[in-house]
Amino acid sequence: METTSGDTSGDIITPYDEAGVADAVRAALADAKTLEIAGRGTLRGLGRPIQTARTLDLSQLAGVTLYEPEELVLSARPGTARAEIEEILAARGQMLAFEPADLGPLMGGAPCAGTLGGMFAANLAGPRRISHGAVRDHALGARAVSGRAEPFKSGGRVVKNVTGYDLPRLLCGSFGTLAVLTEITLKVLPRPPVEASLLVAGLSPARATEAMSAAMGSSCEVSGAAYLPEAVAARMPGIAAGSAVFRLEGVGPSVRARREMLAAVLAPFGACAVIEEEASAALWRAVRDAAPFWGTGERAVWRISTRPTAGPLLAADLARDLGAETYCDWAGGLVWALLPGAASHADAVRAALAPHGGHATLVRAEAAERARVPVFQPEAPTLAALSARVKDSFDPARVLNPGRMHAGV
Repeated sequence: METTSGDTSGDIITPYDEAGVADAVRAALADAKTLEIAGRGTLRGLGRPIQTARTLDLSQLAGVTLYEPEELVLSARPGTARAEIEEILAARGQMLAFEPADLGPLMGGAPCAGTLGGMFAANLAGPRRISHGAVRDHALGARAVSGRAEPFKSGGRVVKNVTGYDLPRLLCGSFGTLAVLTEITLKVLPRPPVEASLLVAGLSPARATEAMSAAMGSSCEVSGAAYLPEAVAARMPGIAAGSAVFRLEGVGPSVRARREMLAAVLAPFGACAVIEEEASAALWRAVRDAAPFWGTGERAVWRISTRPTAGPLLAADLARDLGAETYCDWAGGLVWALLPGAASHADAVRAALAPHGGHATLVRAEAAERARVPVFQPEAPTLAALSARVKDSFDPARVLNPGRMHAGV
């Protein structure tokens, strides 16, 4: 296959611009071939395993194309290293406010090795999700090539220019099954100069739920709230069993004042220990990236979203019934669960979740297990039909990452 916009090596196609991406999709359509959309491969194990005729390698479609710190906006191509973007932002005292999770080490890879495209396609927000929203909430615009080989753009580079259909939010979290991203524009925010955390230890799941509800219902502006039961706390040096941890961020005087306010709110639940700047940052990175579960081989890992008031009790049920090691983020609304073996126990996990509502994603498991069970939460028939119609609109020939999210889609 010839292309003027990239290189080919066997069944791996490496475009350098949007025209090259369109050429690759057009050729796949003409040859009735399928494409795996990949960057650096750090999240290749997330989702159902797929077999495709060709790989569209976006690692060379990289680079920041726009950064206007005064306007709080950044645009970059999908192959741009996440570490490069974070370094550029940090130099100007700014950040990706949704605090994206870095799951590379959980998958057995290196930290900070992922790309902007993978981060966006997976929509993996971290602890600050409860105060700043998800990845898609910061998407201003996108350029992409559909499964019809048609380049398109949606949104803009400033909030006031974002008009029309909000396609960037639709593409965010679609795992490359709708279109191939060629540029992403995000809203960025100033980085808080000071952070500190408060910790209350020895809480049962029920008491932890009450403590987190009290903290989140206060005026203390908590930007992170997690619950670390005994098994996970034992994997985190200096953290006592049954600890509820709360993060405060901002300018120094504000953080100090709110720390006193929050200590008063949490007083009925026990004495508060203060975790200062560097230790606090390290703790929340560990919570964000599921660090307690690193180095645990092929043991299955679930990421479960539910009602915040249900999370700690659901985590306790999974620990009791399945022998899982669990912890909660998002003030209880996100449960991470490490199962004792390679089996995913998908039916049991989703049965435990059903009374509370939410969705469970099998983040890590052996390929055979990910092929056997639904990796993503099964959709209700009406929602599945809607998803199929959306897929038909963008990729009717099922060329892009076929079956990555659901079998046959």
